Amino acid sequence: MKTGKLDKRRAPLGLASNYPLEDGKHSFTLDFSNTAPKVSRRTALRSTLAGLFGGSMAGLLLEFSGGEAEAESINPNQTFVVEPNDIQFKPWQGLPTGSGEMAMMHGDLNQSGPYLVLMKWNPGWFSAPHNYATDRICMVVSGTWWVNSGADFTPAQAVPVNAGGFVLRHARTWHYDGVPADGKEPVIIAVFGMGPVDIRLADPGQPSWRRV
Repeated sequence: MKTGKLDKRRAPLGLASNYPLEDGKHSFTLDFSNTAPKVSRRTALRSTLAGLFGGSMAGLLLEFSGGEAEAESINPNQTFVVEPNDIQFKPWQGLPTGSGEMAMMHGDLNQSGPYLVLMKWNPGWFSAPHNYATDRICMVVSGTWWVNSGADFTPAQAVPVNAGGFVLRHARTWHYDGVPADGKEPVIIAVFGMGPVDIRLADPGQPSWRRV
């Protein structure tokens, strides 16, 4: 068609009893197997690191060499986390079967306040020209999103936006978007804005989503 112009937490690994440290010219091996009983492994390690890097740096390195750190549970009232595999997409109400899905991550499109929603378009579907009461801040998460502006529906002139791309829809300006029929995969975008969105169609007599 023609065109127009979230890692898993991982605790630090412990320092083995025989671990080579190289400074470019020399190689050092820390061996605590023959350390006197009254000298703890930690004390010996601190002394060795202090000799190599100085007291301040030795203390810092020692904090990361004390073995596996215990992961603490996160209070969801303070920090709420959803892993990618736990995000649940649901069909959009009132839209054609198989056209798209959404996952409401925060807030509500129809209520006052901020919202964040993940939207998925399947190949072969475009939204009809429409606008919103507030700005829409969009990032393409995966796939390629095709966008255009104006009240006339001309999807062949839409512009591709690849994963990582940014799109800003200004309030009450006509626009439409989707994925052409020859698209290789669905597109997922993250949309942030302030509700209520109060969507309006340029031509209310036509379907809000159209097969292309």
